[in-house]
Amino acid sequence: MDKTFAADGVDINDIRKKTDRISAYLSAGNREMVFGELSDDFLRMMGGYEMLKGVPVPVGQSENGQIAVRSIFIDMAKVIGGDAAFVYADKYLEYIRAVGGEDAEPILVTEGAKAADEGRFEDACKLLRTALMIDPKSQAAMYLYARACKACYETAAARYEEGETGGMRADLRNGPVDGLSDGGAGSSNESAGRSDESAGSGGKNGSGGDMDADDYIGGYIGNFKAESMDAFEVLTMMHPDFAMGYYFLGYAYLNMGLYLKAKLTWDDFMRLSSSADDDQSGLDYDQLEDLRHEISGMLLDLDEPVEIEKGCNRIMGGDFAGGKDILEKFTEGRYENWWPLWYYLGVAESALGNTEAAIADLKRVLTLSPSNTDVMDELAVLYEAIGDQVNAGKYRNKIKVVREGYPEISQAPDETE
Repeated sequence: MDKTFAADGVDINDIRKKTDRISAYLSAGNREMVFGELSDDFLRMMGGYEMLKGVPVPVGQSENGQIAVRSIFIDMAKVIGGDAAFVYADKYLEYIRAVGGEDAEPILVTEGAKAADEGRFEDACKLLRTALMIDPKSQAAMYLYARACKACYETAAARYEEGETGGMRADLRNGPVDGLSDGGAGSSNESAGRSDESAGSGGKNGSGGDMDADDYIGGYIGNFKAESMDAFEVLTMMHPDFAMGYYFLGYAYLNMGLYLKAKLTWDDFMRLSSSADDDQSGLDYDQLEDLRHEISGMLLDLDEPVEIEKGCNRIMGGDFAGGKDILEKFTEGRYENWWPLWYYLGVAESALGNTEAAIADLKRVLTLSPSNTDVMDELAVLYEAIGDQVNAGKYRNKIKVVREGYPEISQAPDETE
């Protein structure tokens, strides 16, 4: 979890005080809004004269073409939910709190849920982020926010796989998102005082050049995935009796290959869901039982991956013999072609002084992961340790071929092959 998320003295889920990894993507949608300063009479009518005098606001339209106060309220929430560093964020938030009163957070949660139901997942994220600014401890807002972030990265990944990226406002395979590469926010947003830092943060790479489509999509998916997992973690910390937080967090850990964490998290889900109130999860008895049956099966499937992870962790912790003993049980069967298994065995054998066995294990890695230059480097070191400069040179050369595209220099064959 992002350390800033749980730093001492900071509300654990305060959107405006944590490292913001997704505003660069969410704020892009704000460029479509039109901003303007409202007349004094209209500001008095909508109850915002003192707060919004001279402040550009997003101007929504009702069906009859008139300015709609509710639309302004919702669009303000979208603006600051998409960009917490927006120049007028404090003014907007003050107005939302004043006009919405005790209903401000429930209204935004309802609108966020509606947006998600309609497939507008980025809008849902924005509205729910603003709801969390109002009530950082809101279980409903955090739960729906985590799920909306999950839906964002899953939808983006699916569309990219299918070659369709219209939901991300551009064909990202063919170039950077329009406006992100130069920070152009458009005249409306510039007049609204959008901050320079957030204006172009999504479209530049580390060297200042334009970010290509694949990098943008990769960043989008990775950042929303991390945000979703963080939010589910915070949800379980803030609301430890809410079973559904553990259900989704377990899948987040599983997708990261954190099998032991997934198992422990799902154990909590099974414990809590056995007595969870139907209205707490929003599910009826049959739906909850279906999820329990699903997770029971997942837990059975996790037994061996958890054991493998324990073996890897032992090796990383310095218990080479103990880790090796665990991993050797899985060298035949369903995990025999999982290259990290052989890598950790190689590390253990090397640390235990079994150089030949380590070489054999690491060479097995290369049959499964042929371009793994880290393993090639370790093989070169091992061959040098036993005085075999020929094979050490072979792997040093292979590293150059993979990393730099040099023509491969003929070497004597590896005598151990």
